[in-house]
Amino acid sequence: MSCALCAAESPLVPYEVTGAPEGQSPEVALCHLCAEQVAGDLDPNHMRGLSSAMWSETPAVQVLAARLLARLADHDWARDLAEQLWLEDEIRTWVEAAPASSAHRDSNGAPLAQGDSVVLIKDLPVKGAGFTAKRGTAVRNISLVADNSEHIEGRVDGQRIVILTKFVKKK
Repeated sequence: MSCALCAAESPLVPYEVTGAPEGQSPEVALCHLCAEQVAGDLDPNHMRGLSSAMWSETPAVQVLAARLLARLADHDWARDLAEQLWLEDEIRTWVEAAPASSAHRDSNGAPLAQGDSVVLIKDLPVKGAGFTAKRGTAVRNISLVADNSEHIEGRVDGQRIVILTKFVKKK
């Protein structure tokens, strides 16, 4: 058996694709390298195997490939593949059932969700507000910026500010 994404013949680990509808198996077998990348930062060159994986007859592999192509949308080859991908309505719904917060990650790589609490890991000058948000400040009930996975919003000293995710850690 080989990795569902890159076809590597290395030891495989099970990976569950979230949001599976009733009756669909959510599990795919991935090599350790692909499993690490799916959970964190993607290496675009390693993910070029998606050009084959997206045509898999296994719905969970199709869903995972479509989600990864969306994460790689800043690369022309990934955008081209995503445009070529045809999915049945049920599978397309599964692709879109991905948690919105999956791309928002703190400085340690932990996923962030709407309403989480975070702590600032560095002093941050707040532009236009005339103050500095101090290291160690807790920011409760954050909001995720939908179109930018590197930004969250939260209240510091009574002001709603945008904070880069690389400067926070999940509480």
